[in-house]
Amino acid sequence: MEMSLLGQDGVGDPFQYVETLTMNREERNRITIMVGVKDQSLNQVQAAELLGLSYRQAKRVWRRYQDEGDAGLVHRLRGKPGLRGKPPTLRAQVLVRCSQECYADFGPTLMAEELAKEGLVVDHDTLRRWLLAEGHLTVRRRRQQHRQWRERKPCFGAMVQLDGSHHDWFEGRREKCVLMVMVDDATNRIRVRFFEEETTRASYDLLEGWVRHHGLPGALYVDRDSIYRCEGRSSVADQLAGKERRTQFGRAMDQLGVELILANSPQAKGRVERMNGVLQDRLVKALRLAGMSDLASANRFLDETYLREFNRRFGRVAASALDAHRGVPRNLDEVLSWEEERVVQRDWTVACEGKWYQLDRQHEAMSLARRKVVVRTLRRGQVQLVYRGQKLKWKELPKRPERVARSLPVKPVRAIKPPEAGHPWRRRLLGGKRAVRLGVGDSGQPPLRSGFPPSPTPNRRNQEARAAKQKGTFPPKL
Repeated sequence: MEMSLLGQDGVGDPFQYVETLTMNREERNRITIMVGVKDQSLNQVQAAELLGLSYRQAKRVWRRYQDEGDAGLVHRLRGKPGLRGKPPTLRAQVLVRCSQECYADFGPTLMAEELAKEGLVVDHDTLRRWLLAEGHLTVRRRRQQHRQWRERKPCFGAMVQLDGSHHDWFEGRREKCVLMVMVDDATNRIRVRFFEEETTRASYDLLEGWVRHHGLPGALYVDRDSIYRCEGRSSVADQLAGKERRTQFGRAMDQLGVELILANSPQAKGRVERMNGVLQDRLVKALRLAGMSDLASANRFLDETYLREFNRRFGRVAASALDAHRGVPRNLDEVLSWEEERVVQRDWTVACEGKWYQLDRQHEAMSLARRKVVVRTLRRGQVQLVYRGQKLKWKELPKRPERVARSLPVKPVRAIKPPEAGHPWRRRLLGGKRAVRLGVGDSGQPPLRSGFPPSPTPNRRNQEARAAKQKGTFPPKL
């Protein structure tokens, strides 16, 4: 009910309030105009113009006001059920379904979609009003934070956002896992897959599925996880060469020509973050209704049923009809792998990850000893050894090869023996002088044909000089 200053007779009384029916603003304006017609300050033609009605309709309003007073200006359907209202039996059925335990956390929009599958067609706004009236739904307000809006890319495949969503997707029916999500920035088209953990292998597998279906995107927008961003600084040699440290995923994207963009905050790649929220709400309930409890069946359910309907429901048309995806490279499996550089030893073996590989003799002309080769491990476990783009032939050794230590040749030491009695060095000098015994430092040459010994060596001369100095005499000059 609403209070008005006008009584049943339409005469205003500033000191007496008369209770009337609830009126909207348009109906309250009609009261003022009808009072003017009653006071003859307005005629019905002027009243019709002020009310925005035809003359005939204005006459009907005036006649109803004369008969019923202020209540005659209230709409006739006020307080009565609408012609488009849902029957009470339908409302009762819908509320019973909403009260079931499996639908306890369903929102009005998702619940309306589930009810439509069962033939109970109710608009989500109508369902929201019913749930609010019954107390089954509460309105929550979220704190808002200012963000800078970024325009979508113009065409499909120009940029794809990639992220991993950690959640209890199976609601305790199995261990927690991660859902890897790829969202196209222009069309909202998604590709998702369940994995045990968010790893480089999971990113490779998800990206391969996208590339096989659509082609290579122009850019990937990811967060600063260690899968995509290499922690630590580069070596001095790499810094001088202008090279940055890259993860295996970053190296693969560089070889494929896909730009890898690192987001500075989760809000920067808000489209994939919001998509994670939508999937955590809808996909969890879909898996619950389908009774899924393992990753293999859940991934089949995604590929065969869920993603087709989800992309149709939430996809949008890009601003440009151009598809920016590029063709699938033939060596995609080799690029999406793990590569490590190793040095070939002198015995032509390569060690990597605790395994030893012997290179084949047919590569002898390449002189691979002490050169760096790439050890590539594919996702299926196969190992390739590559040198300057050429694959090498090798065999795996059962154990680590034994290293033979090289030893330098040792020269034998000659034993110094004194000369025998008949040796020329022991001959007596002419003239019956004492025998001269040559020492180690003498020249060792035989005496001359004249019978005189050869010239003494510097060691011999030093010995004779020292002996003569001690005796006070000097040896004769030869």
